[in-house]
Amino acid sequence: MISKEQFDKEIELIISNAIREDVGDGDHSSLACIPASTQGKAKLLVKDEGILAGVEFAKQVFAYVDVDLKVETLIEDGTEVKYGDIAFYVEGASLSILKAERLVLNAMQRMSAIATKTKTFVDLLEGTGTKILDTRKTTPGIRALEKWAVKIGGGENHRFALYDMIMLKDNHIDFAGGVSKAIDKTKKYLKETNRDLKIIVEARNLEEIKEILDCGGVYRILIDNFNYEDTRKAVELIGNQCLTESSGGINENTVRHYAECGVDYISSGALTHSVYNMDLSLKAI
Repeated sequence: MISKEQFDKEIELIISNAIREDVGDGDHSSLACIPASTQGKAKLLVKDEGILAGVEFAKQVFAYVDVDLKVETLIEDGTEVKYGDIAFYVEGASLSILKAERLVLNAMQRMSAIATKTKTFVDLLEGTGTKILDTRKTTPGIRALEKWAVKIGGGENHRFALYDMIMLKDNHIDFAGGVSKAIDKTKKYLKETNRDLKIIVEARNLEEIKEILDCGGVYRILIDNFNYEDTRKAVELIGNQCLTESSGGINENTVRHYAECGVDYISSGALTHSVYNMDLSLKAI
């Protein structure tokens, strides 16, 4: 996993790039109509139901746009909200509030949707001991936000990107000439480059799981697209030799059944790629 310093840097890059993209050389609509000295206040109004996420990010956006903007938080990230709730007030230069508005809303609407979906999965897994993971199936450019939202919803983050963990999937295995060769090549690469990265290996059948276990040195086995019966067999076969993860089209209807097979983790791309934005608005008062 990436460090907090790396993560914070990603958030800074997201904000600076989004403001560059949206504002350019100026918000000319506002500049044409609103005197620079105008002060105002706005509220973040919830017009939906779910888990609120992005409040802390919004504070960072406001501070980036104008350090003199003041935010009064009424509802914290991770809180269940309903229609009519007010998450926060922001007060200061009207031009600054309007400059930050779209980025704040776009981010919070999507983050809240992801947190809400994640919480649904977390609730379905209650009592099983299995944890829900996100994937790299995120929106290009805002991965840090979406993985942040998964954490707010009670889930856990998988690897952040290609550089912070080794994951040997079918293409790597086939190119290398098989599971054992892929693992051996990986161990050699890590030793030669003096890197300390955990190794996850995808298994397509029970025979590949046996082969992975024979190689050793694997942090987690990805039990990919197995049915329930074979998943249970895989978990029994692996025992405590390494961690287990189920994946492959798992949804709200099947996630509990896979958890009951005894896996440690379940990963779902749907947490980030199949959500409907929460309806929020920033209203002047």
